Amino acid sequence: MAEVTLSSKNQIVIPREAREALGIRAGDRISIVVRNSTVILLPIPPSYPAAIRGIGRGIYTRKHVQKERESWD
Repeated sequence: MAEVTLSSKNQIVIPREAREALGIRAGDRISIVVRNSTVILLPIPPSYPAAIRGIGRGIYTRKHVQKERESWD
């Protein structure tokens, strides 16, 4: 947990620990989500297709697919 101060230009500095945890560096884009009184920072990936590539790998094995196909008969 870190404490930051809002500048006269309404800016804050994201503490190093938070930047490292999010994996962001200077120039990276982040999305800010406000839910009630909570602020959530989410890093925006440079490429969405690259960010989700392989996300479903390993969910369905050949054995699972074969068993599902056999159930259709």
